[in-house]
Amino acid sequence: MSGIRDGADYAGTQAAELAVILQSQREAFVAEGPPSAALRLNRIDRLVSLVLENADSFADALSADFGTRPKVGSLFTEILGMISVIEHTRAHVKQWMRPTRLVPAARPFGLRVEVQPTPLGVVGIIGPWNFPLNLVVLPAAAAMAAGNRVMIKMSEVTPKTADLMKTLAHNYFNPDELSVVTGGVDVAAAFSALPLDHLFFTGSPAVGALVQQAAGRNLVPVTLELGGKNPVVIAPSADIRTSASRIARAKMINGGQVCVSPDYVFVPRADVEAFLATARDTLRDLFPTIVTNGDYCSSVDEPNFDRLVGLIGDAKAKGATVESLEPLAEVLPDVATRKIAPTIVREVSEDMRIATEEIFGPVLVVRDYTDLSDVVRYINTRPSPLVAYWFGPEDDNFRYFVRYTRSGAVARNDFAAQMIPASAPFGGVGHSGMGAYHGKAGFDTFSHQRTVAGTDLPFSITGSAAPPYSPLMRLGTMMSLRVARNRTRRRLKRSDCPERSLGNRYTREAHFS
Repeated sequence: MSGIRDGADYAGTQAAELAVILQSQREAFVAEGPPSAALRLNRIDRLVSLVLENADSFADALSADFGTRPKVGSLFTEILGMISVIEHTRAHVKQWMRPTRLVPAARPFGLRVEVQPTPLGVVGIIGPWNFPLNLVVLPAAAAMAAGNRVMIKMSEVTPKTADLMKTLAHNYFNPDELSVVTGGVDVAAAFSALPLDHLFFTGSPAVGALVQQAAGRNLVPVTLELGGKNPVVIAPSADIRTSASRIARAKMINGGQVCVSPDYVFVPRADVEAFLATARDTLRDLFPTIVTNGDYCSSVDEPNFDRLVGLIGDAKAKGATVESLEPLAEVLPDVATRKIAPTIVREVSEDMRIATEEIFGPVLVVRDYTDLSDVVRYINTRPSPLVAYWFGPEDDNFRYFVRYTRSGAVARNDFAAQMIPASAPFGGVGHSGMGAYHGKAGFDTFSHQRTVAGTDLPFSITGSAAPPYSPLMRLGTMMSLRVARNRTRRRLKRSDCPERSLGNRYTREAHFS
């Protein structure tokens, strides 16, 4: 009983400390009001400076957290990967802050209406472990651009990176502007339950559901950036060798621990052997050694390593063909380095865990197909992915694929091509998330569109809705309804929409025969 009480006391202390930080930030926000454009830009610049001035230290911390994570890879993906998006945001802050005027023709007559983008207040950000720096700094920059204060909960899976971020934040920000907290799942649970003004979470769908549930108790709006099993389709007319090489390389970025990583690939049946041959050659050329290779990323921790080994083992035990591309004289998986060789899995059935669980590692499932409609049907009967990949020309098949599948984004002929434009919204749909950021989408996510209306007219426009109602008011209401009804009927009669349902045709016949 003592241990239970001690645990409860500790959790209560953590929640109380988080509440103090939130209260401090909210009081500062209310006292100072929405920040100017100059202050928003200054905060963004300080955030970027925090990262750039300590880039080597962050890369070292990330390598220590993962076991093996190449420094150049961390510098490129974690740090350089965010700069263009932040620079785009910075360049447009003043433009996005401007109010939008509505019904401008009525202004000379005394009716003035505008919509002002206003900051929400205090934004909470819960970061993941796969890109623990990039995926908290990017939403924080967007939240600051919108004029908010920010609280960040770093991932406990990468503790050295988390501790470094927390330590450095004090050198660049007052705690009532930006606060970084660390701790385990108890802290994350308390953080999710805070009465924030918005909560931004990046992570797995399972944890995202818990975060949304906790936030919902306080009616806190959430943005969920989740994962998913991202499909790849190689078109019948695609260059199979180029496609295979690019897909194999993409699978190995960060050891496959990327939310937009290819998960399974559909290959035309006639091209499967050519695809496999090129994928094997590409992966073996990339990694002639693995265990001692400093460029080969480890699984982040033992539980994730064990989960991946379990996925592969389950598939093999249930009849899948599993091909591990380990170098000669190396024995993999290697527990000491938490490294798993690039692995290709075929003949996957739906009772295998690998068919439904997000892989998040250097394992690629390969399926064959003969009819594109079967591929589309397969994708659509599963949770919507974060990104759907297509390799091939921009032809009718591609347009069919885009139109009849549902995903957060579509990328053609390259890994994460949807993320190349800094202005493109990034986000999932359905099981892969809700809401978006990057570019103006991020500014809008962390803003409230506040309508400000006023009238200097000598009469009340809306006052006529109050009783008693005059005969003229009654007559005008009935005439307006008749005009609206007849207008809608005329539109339906003129409609030439070829996709009308039987119900619509029945309605037309009933009313207009």
